[in-house]
Amino acid sequence: MNILDDLRWRGLLADCTDLAALTQRIAQGPVTLYCGFDPTADSLHVGNLVPLFALRRFQLQGHHPIALAGGATGMVGDPSGKSAERNLQTPEQVDHNIAAVKQQLTKFLEFDAAKTPANNPARLVNNHDWTAPISFLEFLRDVGKYMTVNSMIAKDSVRSRMEDRDSGISYTEFSYMLLQGFDFFHLRQAFNCELQIGATDQWGNITVGTELTRKKMGATVWGLVFPLLTKSDGSKYGKTATGTVWLDPKRTSPYRFYQFFVNADDADVVKLLKTLTFLSHKEIAALEAEVKSNPGARVAQKTLAREMTKLVHGEERLAGALKASDVLFGGTLDGLSAEDFQDVIAEAPLKDIERAKLDGAGTSLIELLVHSGLSPSKGQARKDIEGGGIYVNNVKAPDL
Repeated sequence: MNILDDLRWRGLLADCTDLAALTQRIAQGPVTLYCGFDPTADSLHVGNLVPLFALRRFQLQGHHPIALAGGATGMVGDPSGKSAERNLQTPEQVDHNIAAVKQQLTKFLEFDAAKTPANNPARLVNNHDWTAPISFLEFLRDVGKYMTVNSMIAKDSVRSRMEDRDSGISYTEFSYMLLQGFDFFHLRQAFNCELQIGATDQWGNITVGTELTRKKMGATVWGLVFPLLTKSDGSKYGKTATGTVWLDPKRTSPYRFYQFFVNADDADVVKLLKTLTFLSHKEIAALEAEVKSNPGARVAQKTLAREMTKLVHGEERLAGALKASDVLFGGTLDGLSAEDFQDVIAEAPLKDIERAKLDGAGTSLIELLVHSGLSPSKGQARKDIEGGGIYVNNVKAPDL
């Protein structure tokens, strides 16, 4: 099964500029492809994983992936999928975010040629390197001349914003697609890159690159897009009541990351296994059957959570997340790290107490139960303890 067949089975093949021609090209041998990641924050998030993992899928099948960090495009802001103008970032913000995003990108792709059987190490580039040296006049003549305003206005990302008379779209964001198109042209020249991948909201930007490369070089390149990662109700996947699910453990702890996937709906879990894991077709089919026959066991969700946490945070942090989950459901605290303990208590209601009350002999358990609100009175606290209903560090409190 080639890479396109695998993407199709996983539900990841939404559209292509010329699927028949791309299929024929891939049959002839490895291709070089790229995907861009703009540094809008100092961490990638769950929504970035579909195209990032797609680069990895291509690499595993012998193709040559390029991960592009958008040092130039990040200074402008992509209007795709946005109903209002982005706030421009300072150069210092972009540099900080680039450094953080680059570090995350290197976790998912193999950059060491010696570790790639097909001798196809990934490449990491920054579009600021080839965009910054070009003057405004050069860009207008060498890039802008090849694109018509008519075609640019027809792009969904632009048209939807122009229809909103209140917000509209600035010339800055209107020009974003030219920068991305220039990236594709440059990568075709420098590395013989023939394919750009991304989510469906990037279709307009990608097709600018295919058109610019054809007009300037007479070369054929392709664009391929994946569906946006959404829930069965159509809402974006990767958001919680508290916000975005990030890959940076400082923003979203491995425990919370693990729990996010454990809580996936039955209606979504098989699609998530296909799009976000590297499990085989046979393994996913078995898990799909498990969802239908024994949904209460949540075997598919637990497998998804383990696979995702291991991929993003590693084996050690996965073990910590599993231990933290066990503690919340009554397991012992033995072996729980301070870091994972903080994740556990963050999930529980908290009540402050003055440090002085804990010094010396400390405060009795009865008084703590009343102070915390777990027991309404000292008398009830005694009854709760004697009845075996009070646990300290998940160990049943002894009778008074």
